[in-house]
Amino acid sequence: MKNKIIDRETFRSMLKDDMTIMFGGFMTVGTSDVLIDEILKSGIKGIIAISNDAGYEDKGIGKLIKNGQVKKLYTSHIGLNPLAGKMMSEGTLEIELNPQGTLAERIRSAGAGLGGVLTPTGIGTYIEKGKQIVEVRGKKYILEEPLKADLAIIRGSVVDKLGNVVYAKTARNFNPIMATAADIVVVGADEIVEIGSLDPERIITPHIFVDYIVKEDM
Repeated sequence: MKNKIIDRETFRSMLKDDMTIMFGGFMTVGTSDVLIDEILKSGIKGIIAISNDAGYEDKGIGKLIKNGQVKKLYTSHIGLNPLAGKMMSEGTLEIELNPQGTLAERIRSAGAGLGGVLTPTGIGTYIEKGKQIVEVRGKKYILEEPLKADLAIIRGSVVDKLGNVVYAKTARNFNPIMATAADIVVVGADEIVEIGSLDPERIITPHIFVDYIVKEDM
């Protein structure tokens, strides 16, 4: 059995410039602090980030934005991080805003191996600009393409050594779907337990989706 538990240095060795990285979390709840700090420490540049939001200026993905490590962000809102809005206006950070449900479905469709998702959300607005419009039974839909990543960093409340993940309440958010839509998935675990100690009914992300586990600081 592969030992999935790695140290921070091993995680940093996986990082490289111009990676597409998914960041689980919602207003930094369910975001891995330790893994973001290691990305910050690595100094990699040109990150294409996929995240529900831009975090705060000094918390979550906002740290990486502030440090100039993110070149493009796919997100649903940036209001919690005024710096992200300023950088977008100045042209130093490219941001593609997606309705939140659309963002989630684009990630989910990548994980499911689908060619995209048809959504009426955004029809007749700037959201549809440059996108393919598909008509089904007389109704127009935007074809939103899947979002896939080289790396997804997620956060689990309790993770067993095999990589089965239990989330804490609303910290679940984007984490489960992001775990299905990346080539490599690393979970920051608040607690690591022995195999077989988790109630199978509580496991949300099965171990087959998790490649590595890093212990979070508590």
